Amino acid sequence: MKLEFLSFDFEKFASEMLNLKSKKGFDYLVTIVGEDFGGEEGLGCVYILENTNTHERCAVKQLAQTQNDTPYIPTVSDIWKVADLLEREVYDFFGIVFLGHKDMRRLFLRTDFKGHPFRKDWEFNDKYTLEDDVEPDYGLEYYLDKEGKLQCKQNKLFEADDYVINIGPQHPATHGVLRLQTVLDGETVKRIYPHFGYIHRGIEKMWEGMTYPQTLALTDRLNYLGAMQHRHALVGVIEEAMEVELTDRIKYIRTIMDELQRLDSHLLYTSCVAQDLGALTAFLYGMRDREHVLNCMEETTGGRLIQNYYRIGGLQDDIDPNFVSNVKALVKYLRPMIQEYMDVFGDNVITHNRLEKCGPMSLEDCISYAVTGPAGRASGWKSDVRKNHPYDMYDKVEWEQCTLTGCDSMDRYLVHINEMYQSLNIIEQLIDNIPEGDFYVKQKPIIKVPEGQWYYSVEGVAGEFGVYLDSRGDKSPYRMKMRPMGLSLVGAFDPMLRGQKIADLIATCAAIDVVIPDIDR
Repeated sequence: MKLEFLSFDFEKFASEMLNLKSKKGFDYLVTIVGEDFGGEEGLGCVYILENTNTHERCAVKQLAQTQNDTPYIPTVSDIWKVADLLEREVYDFFGIVFLGHKDMRRLFLRTDFKGHPFRKDWEFNDKYTLEDDVEPDYGLEYYLDKEGKLQCKQNKLFEADDYVINIGPQHPATHGVLRLQTVLDGETVKRIYPHFGYIHRGIEKMWEGMTYPQTLALTDRLNYLGAMQHRHALVGVIEEAMEVELTDRIKYIRTIMDELQRLDSHLLYTSCVAQDLGALTAFLYGMRDREHVLNCMEETTGGRLIQNYYRIGGLQDDIDPNFVSNVKALVKYLRPMIQEYMDVFGDNVITHNRLEKCGPMSLEDCISYAVTGPAGRASGWKSDVRKNHPYDMYDKVEWEQCTLTGCDSMDRYLVHINEMYQSLNIIEQLIDNIPEGDFYVKQKPIIKVPEGQWYYSVEGVAGEFGVYLDSRGDKSPYRMKMRPMGLSLVGAFDPMLRGQKIADLIATCAAIDVVIPDIDR
């Protein structure tokens, strides 16, 4: 979608944002994009919002004011809970502080990192240290005093008698280098502070120095189980900005590949949930069948984890001659296997005892914390981008959006199971009807995107994955920002797990389905 920005007076910004939610129904904060707009505008943010009833989207642009070389904007974390981490990310990379935010700390970078690297005037310094990062036990809250001067105060993160343990970053159940600083009362969780950045690679910053075709190579290294969808969003926003008309053959193949990738991810998900709860047999069943999915993809893409298949204007190559027959055989094979996962693990009494009422989150909280994907649909939120903002062939085939109302980890698992059946339904309707035509629409040797701002999103394997693009008409993006699937999911761990046990934390982490490179980028 091409973005047309709303803008408000700085003094009225907070109240106008509240009106957008309370009076106009924009209850879902999709993402906050920090940006150095350059020139007279300077630093600021772009807010992308959605009305979850009508699925209408809008964008708000707010420039920061500066005092004592510190840019600031009023917080919206009291309106949308997901803004807590999103604003900390903007502060980390741009140095914008948010008035009224209770916990202004860096999110990805070390506390002693010098400067804010996404500013256009930031200069790279190759110095590094082997010293431990001394983390503060407080968050800063900025505010304007009665005289309008910028002030800050410290808010303690821990009480004097709090017992704090670290789950991760060297814990197998965190599914990567994620650290959850957990405050306990006995075995009961009182508070969780997530820590990211252990594998942060600065992909969005690297993109600013790359041509558009070069940017594609990095998408498969985010959530490596959703490589197709990540690249789909990136090529999608570029193609929309350039007004590229794709052939039906490209759309069919992309849709099939996206659903094969979803099967790949969901099979590993069901396997890892079983493994985290100690059910090794169910883990092996899922891993066994995932190999069949990867075989179908590999014969066309040449890869099993890193696919490198979509490109601006279409596909890297046409499908393999055996692709259609092998995918049809896969669909026939997988249908009874999914029931087998339920027989072995999903309907086991131990599984129900471990996952039911574990990590609960209501529909309203899922929307406020932007818990999209299967985790949100387990609370009844019809958040599927394929239905709400259809792309490629998703509005041309019959399939159901899977929702449940248990609002717990058991239903999150069951939504994944149900979605595998729907993926098979989508593939089955398309695989025999792939039309003839070009698999690639030829582009100019040097790709330049017209000036403007766009946002394009797809339904990733764990929720909405989107890409914001600000182009100044050059061969490289001026600013490109991802909406990762996992950041908002981990941000919801704290309200989900307060009052739960440590064992429930492990089970909920498994059921939420986060992959850390997607968060850290």
